Amino acid sequence: MVYSAMAKKQRGVVDIASIEYPARLKAIKDAPPKLYYKGKWDSRIFESCLAVVGSRRMSAYGKQITARLVGEIASSGVTIVSGFMYGIDCQAHRAALACQAKTIAVMPCGADVIHPAHQVQEYEGILKTGGLVISELEWGSQAKLWTFVRRNRIIAALSQSLMVVEAGEKSGTLVTAQFAKAYGRKIFAVPGPLTSSLSAGVMGLIREGAEVVTGAGDVLAYYGMRAGVRRPGRKTGLSGLDQEIVSDLERESLDLDDLSRLIGVSAPELGAALSLLEIKGMVQEAGGKYSLC
Repeated sequence: MVYSAMAKKQRGVVDIASIEYPARLKAIKDAPPKLYYKGKWDSRIFESCLAVVGSRRMSAYGKQITARLVGEIASSGVTIVSGFMYGIDCQAHRAALACQAKTIAVMPCGADVIHPAHQVQEYEGILKTGGLVISELEWGSQAKLWTFVRRNRIIAALSQSLMVVEAGEKSGTLVTAQFAKAYGRKIFAVPGPLTSSLSAGVMGLIREGAEVVTGAGDVLAYYGMRAGVRRPGRKTGLSGLDQEIVSDLERESLDLDDLSRLIGVSAPELGAALSLLEIKGMVQEAGGKYSLC
C-alpha cells in the first residue's frame, strides 16, 4: 500500500447529518455514517455523476472505447465515478483526467491509501484536477475482499446512471449493476465483440433492459447534454484522438505502429496528431517511441 504525501494535505470527513453529504447517497438504507475524503470538497461535483465500471481484464477494445466515450462525456460536464481498480475503472479515471474533467474514486480502503499501489500518478492526478478520493473506511484501512462489494454500492448510489464496459458472465462488475438497479438508476451497456468472454455480462444486462450505448450522445442525452457542449468551468482542449493518445501513453511508451494498431487509426493520421502534441509540449519522441512529457 502507498500513501500520498500530497493527499495528507487535503483530507477531511463529512458526516451524514451535514448538508454537504451527497443527497443521492444519503437516500439509500445503508448509507455510510461518514465519508472520508481527499481533495477539495465541493458539493457541486455530485450534481451530474456517471458511474463507469468494467472488467479488470480490460481488452484493447475496452481500453479504446472507454477512453473515447468517457472523454466525450466528461468533457461535457459529467463527473465520472469509478472504483480506481486497474482495468476499466482506472481507464475511466484516466480518460476524465486527460481532458481535465472531474472524477471521483471510491476506494475499497482508506481514502489515504493508494490501492492498487502502482497507480500513484492517477491518484494524485484526481486531486490536482479538482476531483475527490472518498471512502467510508477510516484513515489507513486496508482493502479486504468484503470492502470491494461495500464500495460498489457507494459507486452506484452516488450516480444517476451506470455505464458498464466489458464484464464477464460472473464479473464483480455485475454486483455494481445490481446495486444500481436496486437504487433505480439508469443502466447503460457498451456492446463488445460477440466472440469475447468479456461481452457475456454486458449482453446479459442488455437482455434485462439496459440501454445500448452507440456513442457518448446516448449517455449525455440522459443528462440533458450534448457532445461537445461543456458546462462553464470545465477544462477541455484535447480532441477525441488526442485524448486517446494521451491515455495510452500514460500507461507506457509506444512506437508509431503499436500506437496506430491500439487506437485504430492510420499511421499518417496518427503521426500528424503526434506532431501537434509535440509542438504543444505534451508528447516527446525518443528512440522511436513516444511518451508524455
